[in-house]
This record gives sequence, structure tokens and C-alpha cells, in this order.
Amino acid sequence: MLLDTYGRVATDLRVSLTDRCNLRCTYCMPEEGLQWLGKSDLLTDDEIVRLIRIAVTQLGITEVRFTGGEPLLRPGLVGIVEQCAALEPRPKMSLTTNGIGLKRTAQALKAAGLDRVNVSLDTLRAEVFKTLTRRDRHKDVIEGMAAAREAGLTPVKVNAVLMPGLNDDEAPDLLAWAVENEYELRFIEQMPLDAQHGWKRDGMITAGDILESLRTRFTLTEEGADERGSAPAERWVVDDGPATVGVIASVTRPFCGACDRTRLTADGQVRTCLFATEESDLRSALRSGAPDEEIARLWKVAMWGKKAGSGLDDPSFLQPDRPMSAIGG
Repeated sequence: MLLDTYGRVATDLRVSLTDRCNLRCTYCMPEEGLQWLGKSDLLTDDEIVRLIRIAVTQLGITEVRFTGGEPLLRPGLVGIVEQCAALEPRPKMSLTTNGIGLKRTAQALKAAGLDRVNVSLDTLRAEVFKTLTRRDRHKDVIEGMAAAREAGLTPVKVNAVLMPGLNDDEAPDLLAWAVENEYELRFIEQMPLDAQHGWKRDGMITAGDILESLRTRFTLTEEGADERGSAPAERWVVDDGPATVGVIASVTRPFCGACDRTRLTADGQVRTCLFATEESDLRSALRSGAPDEEIARLWKVAMWGKKAGSGLDDPSFLQPDRPMSAIGG
């Protein structure tokens, strides 16, 4: 198992398939994009499947989430999902995406064995979407989410980040729309993971702000810690149910004590936390011919060194050099 010195056991693996993205969200990367990883730096499809197999069969991983960048840009995605679905024991598999490519891929991903998707959508207004993402693709995202729902990639979860002066007034509208369309909405506090290092704590939209806004239109009843478990989102029942809404308060209400995640970057590095400043290299071991047992040992060593928390509340906190697109959401 992947155990750390604080007694936490990682059972949830986040796998970044690419650092590339077809949007340029203002809270993630600059308009001109980034210096992308070279093809030789990226793990191959076979290397990704091998690492997931080791994680599932030797290290106790039960859930796999494919991320990016934008994972739908990975040409071999469907084949990767299909091979991982054949593992014993079979892990639960999900995908975090911007939704642009879902209309054409949802059916194939479901047939390959993907269980569900998380889709990022911060606004219901096409003009605001264009400002936030620097791309005019709002309609594609909406259609992609509908295609995912129709394909059975459910529950479709929606991840929304509220930005001051842009979409900070949309929380109630987003929730009403999600309830109507049977999507599960999750608001995420903006985190210091932008490539520009422009994040500021002052002025950010907090979990408290979001809940205050939602309560102007809805009755919210907290589910409680027993229901939450190790999930990052605190959840509330909306107007007596069955719909729920979640808030992932990574900055103001960190949940590090219950963290059960390990992360693999697109270039084969283990990260113990989104905000980690250190990584452990598995790609070199793979390519030097190391057996599965040695790779599993290296992964265990990496996770043993996991810190108690993200360090966001520490005055000496340093934002990771690698942006969200490189390390996976």
C-alpha cells in the first residue's frame, strides 16, 4: 500500500496524460500558452498502463482519474482506458476534462470502460466563457456534457471556479442549471497553480462567499463528515434533495488530513500533493528496465515522504514552479 508517516493511505491515483490544453483559462496559463513537454519526455501509452497496473495490483489503488492539461487531446486515450478496465481488480475510472471533445468521444470512452466524467465549466454566459478561456467554445462544452450524460458517463460532475468581476455573481444560476440538467455541481476555490504566479489570496472568492450567494435562492443542508469521507468537496443537500452541491475549499478549509491521493505527471513523476515542490522520477526507472517490484518500491518511498499539509497557510509557502496543466488537476 501507499502509506505516509501520518497514517494516510493513498487509494486514488490522478494520472496526467498531457500538459497540453485547447483553452487558455486565465487562472491556469498565459494567452500564448506554455512551453509544452517534448514527445520523448511524455510517458508512452504502454508506460502509462504499466504504471497504473502496478498501482492497482501491487499498491492498493482502487480509483484512477485521468487528467491533463486536457486528456481528450491524448490520441491513445480510449485504448488506455480499455486496457485499464481489463485490470484485476478493476479500478473505478473517471476523467476530468474541459468538455470540448466529449461530443465525439463520450460513447467510445463509455464502451472502453470509463465510468464517469468531471467537466470544467465556470459560466453559463458565452461571452464570459470567451473572456475566461480566451476561446469561443462555450457551445461545444455544453453539448459535450449532454453527450456524456446520454452515454451514461454519470454522474456528470461540473467543476466551477468563480473569479472576481467576471462570474462571481453566477453561483445561484449555475446551481439552478445543474439541478435542472441532473449534473452535480462543485465550486472550487481558485488555487495558486497558475503559470503566471498571479494568484492573490486577497479578493479571491471563498467558500464562505459561495455559500452566502447560494443561500439567497436555495436552502442548503450540510451532509456532514460521515458522508464526506476522504472526498475533497464539502456537500450540501439542495432544497431537501435529491440534488447536492459541493464546495472544494482547498485554500480556506484545507482537507489534507483525509487526503487519499497520489499523482502521476505526464512525464512520469510522482507528486504527493498538488502543491508539492518535489517530485520522484519513475520514468527513468521504467526506461532503464527496472522490474515492477522496484518501481512499486520507489513509489512507496515517494509517498512515505508526503507532508502533513499543503502549506498554503504557512507564510513561507512557495507556489510550485510547474503549473496545473503540467501536474494534473
